[in-house]
Amino acid sequence: MSTITEAMPFLLQGLKLTLIITIASLFFGFILGLVIAIFRLSPIKPLVWIAKIFINAIRGTPLIVQLYFIYFGLTSFSWISMEPTTAGIITISINAGAYMAEIIRAGIESIDKGQTEAARSLGVTSGKTMRYIILPQALRRMLPTFSNQAIISLKDTSLLSVIGIADLTQRTEVAIAKTYAVFPLWLTAGVMYFLLIYLLTLLSNYIERRYELH
Repeated sequence: MSTITEAMPFLLQGLKLTLIITIASLFFGFILGLVIAIFRLSPIKPLVWIAKIFINAIRGTPLIVQLYFIYFGLTSFSWISMEPTTAGIITISINAGAYMAEIIRAGIESIDKGQTEAARSLGVTSGKTMRYIILPQALRRMLPTFSNQAIISLKDTSLLSVIGIADLTQRTEVAIAKTYAVFPLWLTAGVMYFLLIYLLTLLSNYIERRYELH
């Protein structure tokens, strides 16, 4: 117990960094996903091809390979320099963005096309139709799937320890190397991850109920 108590402040710093990386990655991943989804739904064929290639490439390769490619592959060029945390956020953002693109596309396509046609008949531009009519409804329908993606991205951050990011997983490994308390420290890390994901699930359920479509 004393080992856990002594290690807790150290582990909490790792948990804080895990949260920061997750939030930043989900933010940038959503923006990227929205852009790719718009490309995917575009009548312009080259944009559709770009979106399909991106989505298939990211979804078809392991996250760890993407991480190594971005951190070790890109930085092998002398003119590219990147901190581990930056590489981690970029990797998780790109990975989440590919999945979010499909979530957003499915959400947009689930909205009755008659609403788009009605808006256009009233002279509303395509951009305003998407922004004020389609997306608000689509986002509500996407909430459950977005929540699942947020949980997946949070779990994915544990892989970032392989490039030296001092997240919860990496700090747990460091604490174990110092104390040899393998079981209690990994159990503590597991409980911390579980509680974080449980709280995220509760928040997700609340938001879904709050904005449920009737």
